[in-house]
Amino acid sequence: MSKWFCNSKKNANTQTSNTTSTSSVPSSLAYDLDKLNITEERLKRYADEANILSSDTSNKTLVANTENDLKSKTRFIREKAVSKALNNIKNSMKVDLCFVLDCTSSMKPHIAAVKDCISHVTKYIIHTNPSIKFRVGLCGYRDHNNNSDRLLIFDFTDKHERFIQYMHNVKPVSSLNNDSPEDVLGGLNAAITQMDWQNGTQVLLHIGDYPPHGRRFTTLRDNYPDGDPNGLTAESVLNMMKSRNILYFFGKIKSNTDKMLEIFRSIIGEFPVFDLVGGDPIKLIEKFIKATSSSITYALSLTSTIGSNSNNSKDIYSLQQKKLDLNPNKPNWDTLPLQKGVVMWYLIPDTLNELKNPNYFNKPKLFSESFSFKIAQQPFSAGVEKCAHFALDIKSSTIPFTPFIFRQQTKEMVIKEYIHVGQNDPFEKYLEAVEISTVTYFLSEEFNWYAERKNIPKVNFLNVKLLRCGTIDLRTRYYTIEPKLQGEYKRFNSNTGVITELRPTLEAFVHFTYEYTEKYLVVCDLQGIELNDEFLLTDPAIHCVDTLRFGRTNFGEEGINQCFLANHRCNDICKKLKLRHIDNGLSENIGQFFLDILLVCGEIFLGFTVKVLYKKPQI
Repeated sequence: MSKWFCNSKKNANTQTSNTTSTSSVPSSLAYDLDKLNITEERLKRYADEANILSSDTSNKTLVANTENDLKSKTRFIREKAVSKALNNIKNSMKVDLCFVLDCTSSMKPHIAAVKDCISHVTKYIIHTNPSIKFRVGLCGYRDHNNNSDRLLIFDFTDKHERFIQYMHNVKPVSSLNNDSPEDVLGGLNAAITQMDWQNGTQVLLHIGDYPPHGRRFTTLRDNYPDGDPNGLTAESVLNMMKSRNILYFFGKIKSNTDKMLEIFRSIIGEFPVFDLVGGDPIKLIEKFIKATSSSITYALSLTSTIGSNSNNSKDIYSLQQKKLDLNPNKPNWDTLPLQKGVVMWYLIPDTLNELKNPNYFNKPKLFSESFSFKIAQQPFSAGVEKCAHFALDIKSSTIPFTPFIFRQQTKEMVIKEYIHVGQNDPFEKYLEAVEISTVTYFLSEEFNWYAERKNIPKVNFLNVKLLRCGTIDLRTRYYTIEPKLQGEYKRFNSNTGVITELRPTLEAFVHFTYEYTEKYLVVCDLQGIELNDEFLLTDPAIHCVDTLRFGRTNFGEEGINQCFLANHRCNDICKKLKLRHIDNGLSENIGQFFLDILLVCGEIFLGFTVKVLYKKPQI
């Protein structure tokens, strides 16, 4: 039987019960591991993935005489692909933001909020994502009986003060014999066709309180019950938007638009909807700042990530459409069959040198144990690379003093599967996912040792294992499996450098991984849940100077420079940890920015200057 299952555990990081004896290891698994050359399979996969990204057909079959020759050729192809990915990311950081805004009388406070939020959004982007540059424009719409005042178009500009000046002249107007629906489709169509979209990321933020004309959208009084009098349809407008790769977001004010949103989703897939309800002007402008900033960063997290992994920009809408096929509900577990498999994990390194040694993560460091589970048939979530299923970990044990009576313990889990594996051995790819999890676990433990002494929230990663099973269709399948997170799931930053939810502790953690590993790597793409005194995270990415590690999301040393060092702003947590200051010419005072927002909002809406003695919070 294969020797690598005979290791004894040398630390607590294996995180499970005792390893299964070699006699219980399925012979098919032992055979798979015996024949698996992890290094060779990984290098071939890296070359294939790099060729696909680079659109290079000349090196589809990589021929090498030795392992070193294979490494050299693969590294060359990988670095070429990484260069292209980083160029795609750089292009995606230029954003066109178009407000499509209902400009009728009921929208007066929201028209004012659009005007007043832009300067704050600009400051927020500068302070959190200085690599992002955006132009802003407006397409306002009213209704057909407004004639020449039906549409208002202000084309994109990077001079944001010009946009603000223009918005001062936008007046809410309604007409006689007005009905409830508005010329929504006309406004969207004009924004798509009459504005000068140029940048790599294109964002359309639609804000309105009533739906388009037509019985399919509403039962409200409608002067055009048969639909748009100019012949526009939701399908024609949204498919044009989709073909131009313009990402749609909606600011919801009333439930009157619910049916419209349902129809729009059936055409383009899922999209974010922001709550813009409210009469309090300061709270409303805060909502607009959040909605506008989130639209930009969410769009960037899609375009830059997909752009770094694909040549097809329409993959973004493929992903949005895919989300319609998900089932967010937990299944009836009683109706699903019990399945059996084996879970595997790596022994956690003891030292930084072991972590930096790619040969450490090989078969002798693997552990395994038998595993019984149930899995939902449909995924509940999907990303660029993986889809996720609800699952149950089912353990049976005997009741004390009654050895013939068994009891079952169940634990909610999540099983994830790669959407595309290619022609290579999936076993190797899933082992790599576990390797990434093992590395980040090690680094988070080191970070937490310091954090606990400095009263800093901890950063923990889920315990991820590889699951191998012979499924009910008799195929050998591989998954990753991890505990289910309980709470609101957030993406805090991405491997492209975009910060979607600014958390100083997490940005300091990324900085810590860079300094602790002596500039060897950074852990990024932090996502999960935020608790009172810790973050619980999953699915990280790693940029590493060794481009032959950590998969296609590793952008190498240039990725560290472009996606981390160029954007990082040292904060109070970095100082508490005594991390070396990263001097990229960026200001450090985030708090002053939020103070600026409070002051300006007070002046605009309350007519007086708010005076505040600002002091940085003690963390």
